[in-house]
Parts: sequence; C-alpha cells; structure tokens
Amino acid sequence: MKTSNCFLILVFFTFLSCVEKKVNTTIGDSSGRINSLTIIMNDFLWNGEIGDSIRKKFASPVDGLPQEEPLFTINQYPIKALDGNKTNNRNIIIIKKEEKTNYEFKENEFAKPQNVVHISGTTSAEIIKLLQENTDDIIKKVRHTEIVANQKSIAKSLLSDNVLKRKFKVDINVPSNYHYALVRSNFVWLKKEIVSGSNSVLVYTVPLKTILKDDNIVNNIVKMRDSVQGMFVRSKSKNARMITEKAYSPYFESIILDKKRAYQTKGTWELRGDFMSGCFINYAIIDRRKKRFVVVEGFCYAPSADKRNLMFELEAIIKSIKILK
Repeated sequence: MKTSNCFLILVFFTFLSCVEKKVNTTIGDSSGRINSLTIIMNDFLWNGEIGDSIRKKFASPVDGLPQEEPLFTINQYPIKALDGNKTNNRNIIIIKKEEKTNYEFKENEFAKPQNVVHISGTTSAEIIKLLQENTDDIIKKVRHTEIVANQKSIAKSLLSDNVLKRKFKVDINVPSNYHYALVRSNFVWLKKEIVSGSNSVLVYTVPLKTILKDDNIVNNIVKMRDSVQGMFVRSKSKNARMITEKAYSPYFESIILDKKRAYQTKGTWELRGDFMSGCFINYAIIDRRKKRFVVVEGFCYAPSADKRNLMFELEAIIKSIKILK
C-alpha cells in the first residue's frame, strides 16, 4: 500500500512539473509601436521629481534631427496596469516606492521579445539615483530591441534582386517598397516615396585613404559625402546639389558594424541651389580585404512630417548589412 501511495505522489509531482514547464513556455508575443516606452508607476510619482527625471532622460531630443523629437514616445500607467494587457508591451519600466532599494533588468518577463526594468526605493532620491546610474544601459538595450523589431518587420517583404551584391559584394535587407532611383558604376540610390516626401538609401565605395588620410575623420567624411553625393543627388533645379549643412556640426561615433570598424555620422543636409533639406545618417565601414570603405547612407526629405521613425527605419535597414567575401 505504501509503495502504491509513493507512486501516486511521484506521478502527481511529475504532472505539476510538466504543467509548470508548459506555462513558462507559452509566453505571448510582445506588442507596441516602434520607439515606444511604457512606464508603470503611480500618478503621484509620475507628477513629481521621478517623473521629471524619466521625461528628461527618455524623452530627450534625438541627435541629428532638424526639429526636436523625443528619443522614445512615453506612455505612463498606474501600478494596477500590471494586471492588464499593458504587460505585453515591448519596453516597460516599473517603478515603486518600497522598503527595498532595488534595480533589476529582465528579458521576456511577460512577453517576447521584451525588456522589463524594475526599480524600487524608499525615497525619490534613491529611485532617481538608480535611474541615473542605469539610463545609458536601458537606452542601449531598448534601442537594440527596436532595431531588431524593425528589421523583423522589414524582412516580411524585401526587394528581390542582386544589384548591391553584384556591384559592391554586400547584402542589405531593403524593403520592397523602395525602388532604384539611380544606378551608376559605383553609386546606387534606392528611394521610397512617402506622403510628405521620401526616404532614401545610398550605397557606394571609396578607397581607405579618402577617410584615413589624416586624423580629421569627421571632416574627411563631410568632404567625401559633399563630393560623391553632390555629384549624384540633385533636384529638378539644374545647379542644385547635396551638401552637408554647414550651420551645425554633425554627430560622430566610432562603432562596430558587421564585426568591422565603422564610423557613424549623422546630421542635416541641404540642396545648394534649392530649398530642400533634411537629415541623414551615414556609415563608413572599413573593408580591409578590399582596401576600401563601404559607405551606406540613409537620408529623408519630409518637411511636414516627424522624422524620428523615418530615420530609425533607415538605421535598421543599414544595420542589416553583410559585406560578402
């Protein structure tokens, strides 16, 4: 009899274990618009200095845009929202006043893919201190997740041809709603028409010495784009040509892209001889095997529209690049 009871108990706990594993693996898909951030905290905290700190850090202006637009679109909900569907959102920060001071970052806690940040403290000062210490890391992780989410959406319908592979030995996931506006021996311009203007991707190559001839990398990149793009990117005005806007210094960063050293430059452009202008993000990727830079730039012309998400799409497209052997 005892043996029989032991067997039944063993079967019961095995069943519970299987059920628990099944529950843990049935996590749903996350949702939310690109570059949106859900803040879950009670209103009295949101309307105070903690809320001010969050808005200052996560809704700060995006670098390189001609008008101020926030880094993320922020939506705030009270703590009771944890019992609802707001936990399906892709990027969540949960802030509480509790006796324990704590910072914790969790991936895929309620849905997948997802970033969830838990912050708690006994005072506002403790919570703000944790925010200050971890803001850069949170932004980095959220932006990476958003790039991947954007690339996943782009991959659903791609431009199917081998022009870029044939000309430059590179592979880039370009959406099918882009078309070839200009193809030359060492220059390709892909363009998407939008209601308020257009989004564009440029691809070309230059010798290493074009950018590495001295230590003034930023100046050399500006001269390169003014020369190459000034030759090909024009409007209907006969003498108009693209140049880097001289009134503002571009933002510059050295990064790794496709496991290679690359220079990221972003700022504003204008058509000299015309009234058109906009913003750009330029990547010059070192390809030492072929002793060249692969230059890929995204720029938009959308005078009456917000540009943050348009530029973010271009960044996602460019960051899909693979330089082939």
